[in-house]
Amino acid sequence: MEVNGKDDLNAPLLKSSDDFVVDIPQPTNNKERKIRTVKFKIGEIKCASCSTTVESLLQKLDGIENAVVSPLQGLAAINYIPELIKVKKIKEAIEEAGFPVDEFPEQDILVCRLRIKGMACTSCSESIERALQMIDGVKTAVVGLALEEAKVHFDPNLTDTDCIIEAIEDAGFGAELISSENDANKVHLTVEGVNSPEDLTIIRSLLESVVGVTHVEMNLEENKITVAYDPDLTGPRSLINCIKEAGNGSKSYNASLFVAPIRREAEQQQEIRIYRDQFFLSCIFSVPVFVFSMLLPMLPPYGNWLDYKIHNMLTIGILLRWILCTPVQFIIGRRFYVGSYYALRRKSANMDVLVALGTNAAYFYSMYIVIKALTSDKFEGQDFFETSAMLISFILLGKYLEVLAKGKTSDALSKLTDLAPDTAHLLTLDNDGNVVSEEEISTQLLQKNDIIRIVPGAKVPVDGIVIDGQSHVNESMITGEAIPIAKGPGDKVIGGTMNENGCLLVKATHVGSETALSQIVQLVEAAQLARAPVQKLADKISRFFVPTVVAAAFLTWLGWFITGQAGVYPDYWIPEATNKFELALQFGISVLVVACPCALGLATPTAVMVATGKGASQGVLIKGGNALEKAHKVKTVVFDKTGTLTVGKPEVVSAMPFSGYSMEEFCDLATAAEVNSEHPMAKAVVEHAKRYHQKIGSHTKHFTEVKDFEVHTGAGVSGKVGDATVLVGNKRLMRACKVPIGREVDDYISKNEQLARTCVLVAIDGKVAGAFAVTDPVKPEAKLVISYLRSMSISSVMVTGDNLATATAIANEVGIDKVFAETDPLGKADKIKELQMKGMAVAMVGDGINDSPALAAADVGMAIGAGTDVAIEAADIVLIKSNLEDVVTAIDLSRKTMSRIRLNYVWALGYNILGMPIAAGILFPFTGIRLPPWLAGACMAASSISVVCSSLLLQSYKKPLHAGMPKEPCLSLLG
Repeated sequence: MEVNGKDDLNAPLLKSSDDFVVDIPQPTNNKERKIRTVKFKIGEIKCASCSTTVESLLQKLDGIENAVVSPLQGLAAINYIPELIKVKKIKEAIEEAGFPVDEFPEQDILVCRLRIKGMACTSCSESIERALQMIDGVKTAVVGLALEEAKVHFDPNLTDTDCIIEAIEDAGFGAELISSENDANKVHLTVEGVNSPEDLTIIRSLLESVVGVTHVEMNLEENKITVAYDPDLTGPRSLINCIKEAGNGSKSYNASLFVAPIRREAEQQQEIRIYRDQFFLSCIFSVPVFVFSMLLPMLPPYGNWLDYKIHNMLTIGILLRWILCTPVQFIIGRRFYVGSYYALRRKSANMDVLVALGTNAAYFYSMYIVIKALTSDKFEGQDFFETSAMLISFILLGKYLEVLAKGKTSDALSKLTDLAPDTAHLLTLDNDGNVVSEEEISTQLLQKNDIIRIVPGAKVPVDGIVIDGQSHVNESMITGEAIPIAKGPGDKVIGGTMNENGCLLVKATHVGSETALSQIVQLVEAAQLARAPVQKLADKISRFFVPTVVAAAFLTWLGWFITGQAGVYPDYWIPEATNKFELALQFGISVLVVACPCALGLATPTAVMVATGKGASQGVLIKGGNALEKAHKVKTVVFDKTGTLTVGKPEVVSAMPFSGYSMEEFCDLATAAEVNSEHPMAKAVVEHAKRYHQKIGSHTKHFTEVKDFEVHTGAGVSGKVGDATVLVGNKRLMRACKVPIGREVDDYISKNEQLARTCVLVAIDGKVAGAFAVTDPVKPEAKLVISYLRSMSISSVMVTGDNLATATAIANEVGIDKVFAETDPLGKADKIKELQMKGMAVAMVGDGINDSPALAAADVGMAIGAGTDVAIEAADIVLIKSNLEDVVTAIDLSRKTMSRIRLNYVWALGYNILGMPIAAGILFPFTGIRLPPWLAGACMAASSISVVCSSLLLQSYKKPLHAGMPKEPCLSLLG
């Protein structure tokens, strides 16, 4: 690592913004407190005296490090300590001095993701969202119940991640930061050998001098350094080497990647272990209570000893049940008290409230029985200690099975995450391209332009381009394409795919979070965090669910107690050793604990979580529950032609010169004009010209330079080649430039258009010199896909910029009835809006670039053949491989998922709608059947488990269309 000079080490890392004419003094001490900068415009600044007044006013505020106000522009730049003062207070202080803040611009919004612990139902996630939205500076907050994560957009000038975590903890939940700000181009390093502030200064200065480093943060307590950098200029390995080289003499430094101590899988396993251990511990006490209260009294003389009276009416059985139940109620069941406390403190109610009310009612009524039995020699009563103990045990069993099942909902995502190998073989080459050295390093240390060796049977660590070697790569884990793809020099490879047979040398082009695999994982995680519109039903119900259940339980108890006291029902209905009050209490407790808000909250997110993960594993990326829900409503699919219904690699199949021009002459002039165009048709013309020159023995590599080159959108190109004016394009371009098209040319065009070929005309000096007939083969699966969509009651439409005759020929070949031809990108969007005006839900299938307006206008935009560029903003669904089968897969998966969500609601609501009346005793007068509280608790636990298991059945989803037709590996745009 070379340094330009000693003075460079002290140069500021970040320059002043070009928008400001003021210099902001750099803070001299920023080791202990974070210092932020806020900028805004102040009105009524008329002279230097006004700006001095504002500066003096701000300097007096506690927490302001320095402030500079420009008297000419009224622009203020203020350095402040967010722990001591907020931006809002700064603004108010300026306004109180008589200077209005004309603009209080939106500051840079940062995003952080947090892991949330302790959520049980939708009520919990809503409570966290409310708590976050109350924080000054938080713009939006989304909490995913199934994913157990939160995504928060916030203004760093008003709050920070510490305040966000504190707010979540104040609401009664645990929180842990996953990522913040732009972690895409940041590396976290652990440093060894740093013992003093001087060491930090040396390392900071050296890192800041590295080309590409934009920001350095030091943490002496944890010996941790966070470096933000430009991945095109440097990378983690260079930064680590830089730190190592900072040592001199007796001082030596070392650095390594900082590994976060806790991962999601470890947390899930820990949660599973906690619930399992608590359940088993609860059983140690609950099973004897159940035996002493239910089994032994029914087996005389074995249970007679339980009736032995210790004092007055207090028996051994009651005492043992009390002793065994108490630790279950207050130690093992402590989590329900804590959860209830925080829920009630934030003015909401959840499952913990229902459990705490039910078990407390049973326990403290039983305590009343104990006290009465101890103090009376005639009192007889039945305790409910087994109700409290068994209820807690069953609920813990239910939570244990629930977290066990919920862990499997993210299996697909976990498998995707684990696809990338941990290590890679890094090569060092000399100037002649010979391998000088080879070392095995962590994949996370790879940088752009690194050369890596991939041996047979090894996984590709990052995205790159093959520079040497031949092999076949299995990309099924990323694209779903079962056939291995042939790879050679110049071909792209994707991180996470498997090298089958040959040895490849690959140059890294995308590393870290820029790889296709990382972007897929990010998209799936974002989709799982997003809330589907159908979930609004559960959100609405959850707001009044628990209060309604509590009211229903109270009315149940009151109804049975009053009717019992009034003698409405006969005494023989009352079970032995139970009175009317106790019977009414049992009914009330059963109603409390049979209702389960958790099942409703899990109905949608678990299904979305499984479906998005399953889709990603099959090459279909669904961006959230909203897209997933809309796709099942689609009744019309609009297809682009080139690259969607066709292969997207046009070829010239015939060429015809006209008006006396030679084939070589018109080919040369056409190629000179087209060589500057990026259009697929232009490339086809250039390739044909090269092949023609090879055929006639000419080896021309240089074409005449075109002048006045101009692209005519949707029509062609024009320019000056030598002394000739050349036009290359379709009939629309010829008409616009008033080039006459003779009968011979028109017949040639008509003949080829009927064969589904596109004609590219070449005009020289106002006359048609010749034409190329270009064909783009239809994808082999296109006809089957259109036919299958028709069987799903979905109509298909083609919208293309090509001419009507060619478009109609392609449409007839694949089975599409409605065609809109010669349409520009904005016109495609208008056609989609016309279809929507007729009440149709429309999906647009395009290449994600030229079709962006149409993709955005459609109800569901599907970007097909995305290659490694998976983060297409305009599309709702990204189909990774260039295969139309995935259009059917996306719609069918959406339908299956929505059907599963509805079934989940049936399970969830069914338990509550049927369970609550039965628990309230509606069957008891007719059949004598009643639901004891402990059994009601088991039903409550079963409802959540059934919903999660129902969602897990989506893991068995299979594509409705499989690769039954022949496919060429070269058709994959990922290859």
